[in-house]
Amino acid sequence: MNITIADIAKIAGVAKSTVSRYLNGGSVSDTTRLKIEQVIKETGYIPNSFAQSLKAKKTSIIGVIVPRLDSFSVAQTVTGMEEELRENGYQMLIINTNQDLSREIEALYDLARQKISGIVLLATQITDFHLAAIKEIGIPVIFHGQQHPDVHSIIYNDYAAGYEIGRYILSKGHNRIAYLGVTEQDVAVGVERKCGFQKALKEQSGATAQFYESGFKVAAAVEAASTILDGSGQRPTAIVCATDSIALGVMKAAHMKEWRIPEDLSVTGIGGYDVTEVIHPGLTTVKYQYAAGGRLAARHIIKLVHDERVDRLTVLQCELIERESVDNKSIHRLY
Repeated sequence: MNITIADIAKIAGVAKSTVSRYLNGGSVSDTTRLKIEQVIKETGYIPNSFAQSLKAKKTSIIGVIVPRLDSFSVAQTVTGMEEELRENGYQMLIINTNQDLSREIEALYDLARQKISGIVLLATQITDFHLAAIKEIGIPVIFHGQQHPDVHSIIYNDYAAGYEIGRYILSKGHNRIAYLGVTEQDVAVGVERKCGFQKALKEQSGATAQFYESGFKVAAAVEAASTILDGSGQRPTAIVCATDSIALGVMKAAHMKEWRIPEDLSVTGIGGYDVTEVIHPGLTTVKYQYAAGGRLAARHIIKLVHDERVDRLTVLQCELIERESVDNKSIHRLY
């Protein structure tokens, strides 16, 4: 079992900050010093180089770890966060991990070494390594986009988004549907949105769906959609996509094969990216308020830095936006 600073503090009956101050050569009373030394001797605790490098003084900088920068949702979230932080006298330091989980872990430690006050992690996955690092660094961390009961989290209602878009496409008379999602390692996008859609599907008798997987980028979605559209048997009348980027890839693939949208194929997304409003036909989607979510994350991390109470889990709602990319098959059946 790995003994941590928090364990030492609990056994000695002192604050974690007191143990940290002692380990870094700071001033503690003789009585407290003797308590800490006795616990360290009994537990065999060995301070690692990371813990020894920490000092008590923090900066007015908030670290933000993002999986990629070429993403509308990330850009909008970070913009909202930066504005809120700046208005409250904080600066933001961004680390882009390029969707590399090991770099996310390294980033947690690197930011802590730079004496930042708190961290917002735009998470795609949460592993035991993330949780161990957060426990080790001992500074406030918020997950944005994923949740865990042991860490403050801000999420969108991905299940509701999948359910609403599912109900919508079914209400338009579509009963041969393809669902194009992402890896289930991403719980929010890969699991919750799909489960919401499946709930809507179960409520509609006579409707069927085939499930496929794509990457997050448009190019990956073009490839996946081309496979669906080239498939044998009955082709879908609609493709429900887990993200707007995937939907854009589907629309491009359909155009390349001279399929008309929505006459030949209806398409929906989730996210509410700006581009979905200006393309033709406009994309029916579920809109997330990414900038507002970023501002909220900034407010929450500032509160945590000041030891103020913050709800462990915050769920942000979303809104269905109806545009021109879905054909109403129910009307056609009346004739």
